Amino acid sequence: MLTTIAIESVKRRKNTALLTLVSIVISVSLLLSVDIIRTQVKDSFTRTVSGVDVIVGAPSGQLNLLLSSVFNLTTPSKGISWDSVSSLNSDPRVSWLIPLSLGDAHSGYRVIGTTNAYFEHFKYGDKQPLVFAEGGPFAHVGAAVIGADVAESLGYRVDDSIVISHGLGNVSFRQHDGFPFSVTGVLEKTGTPVDKAVYVTLIGLEKAHEHAGPSGIVKPYQSIQRPSNIHAQAHAHTDGETAVHGNGEHKGISHGEAEPEEAGHEGDNSSHSHEENSERQRMGEMNVENKNISSVSAVMLGLKNRVTALQLQYQLNQRSQEPVLAILPGMALAELWQIMGNVEALLLLLSSLIVVSALIGLATMLLATMRERYQEIAVLRTIGASPAALLILVQLEALLITLAGCGVSMLVVTGLLTVLKPWLSAEFGLFLSGTLLSSNSVGIVILVLVSTYIVSFFPAYAAYKRGLHAELNGQ
Repeated sequence: MLTTIAIESVKRRKNTALLTLVSIVISVSLLLSVDIIRTQVKDSFTRTVSGVDVIVGAPSGQLNLLLSSVFNLTTPSKGISWDSVSSLNSDPRVSWLIPLSLGDAHSGYRVIGTTNAYFEHFKYGDKQPLVFAEGGPFAHVGAAVIGADVAESLGYRVDDSIVISHGLGNVSFRQHDGFPFSVTGVLEKTGTPVDKAVYVTLIGLEKAHEHAGPSGIVKPYQSIQRPSNIHAQAHAHTDGETAVHGNGEHKGISHGEAEPEEAGHEGDNSSHSHEENSERQRMGEMNVENKNISSVSAVMLGLKNRVTALQLQYQLNQRSQEPVLAILPGMALAELWQIMGNVEALLLLLSSLIVVSALIGLATMLLATMRERYQEIAVLRTIGASPAALLILVQLEALLITLAGCGVSMLVVTGLLTVLKPWLSAEFGLFLSGTLLSSNSVGIVILVLVSTYIVSFFPAYAAYKRGLHAELNGQ
């Protein structure tokens, strides 16, 4: 009966009750959104790189290695030798390997030297693979693949020519224009640092550096030939460059020599042994002599069994021949997130204060209407309602309004996040997962209802006093 009376009482004050309901919906929606986004941002942040078990680089610090290899924010002071990369590749625990060479830029965007293994094995978010919007991976030594932001900002398309420069600034006086690169692919937007990078072949990056003089003056290089499109079946290069064919075979071509190829034939006519070719295919390298690569900045490893990650990390960090640093990306990302934990707590605090202000507004509304309810209270006292029943009635009205506001808030937030989910993942790399009815969300609703009960005690106590006063004077 008290619930029915409370509902009818709210209906009679529908205008003020509706305004109070709107304020609660806005404040609770904001609190739920902040909590969900806060949780999902943390999860997405820790999944900026997914599927990579170990990252190996020079001993420059865990966070520095993470920022340079994953977020492209810094550059290692030194790298690791190709011999170390080869030894990692031959480790039976390693399933695949992605070498990374850093230190150059193009129009303010980072240039990363790597191999096709990067596009095959690197994943982000919930183990989502990289997808090409246009073109495909490296098809020749002078190939380049660009991120979505680079393509959008600079207007590049497949077959466009780009020149990289030394250093990481927007303006550089050391342009490696003796060895230009040709765009063979444009990646789909991921909302991660992948979008803001230019990827070139390791050998192409080495050649670009070879054709720059010691003073930074670029020496001319006239004999580079570029394919008309990425589906070309053979590409002629000079002095040890590589021809990579459209059917996935790799053939080394030396200066003044050519090797025939039959379409669809899977045999390898190169002079390298089958074991060497298998290893290079596993490395994702461009089928050139490893001596052409002096060192790389970092290496991403995928293991056959993730249980061996800690063991491999310990052994690599204890090496004395060439000291290296091995980190586990998940642990490093969690450590980096702790540094930004204060911002997360501040957002949650601000949202909580907004909810408290809305609940205070609810209590104010109930107090403001109390004078209008004196007649109602008198009628209720006449039919036998006790002062305690009046106290419960006012609190019940407040809880009904708040409960309705929480229900509407959950529907609004669920709808908004469902609609915005593709946009959030594309623009900000925020990959929403799970449902709104998580333990955190239910806990927030319960906390809001408890706070309402506490705040509504003041107008409820006023009704109790009014009923008690009427009882003493009239009965």
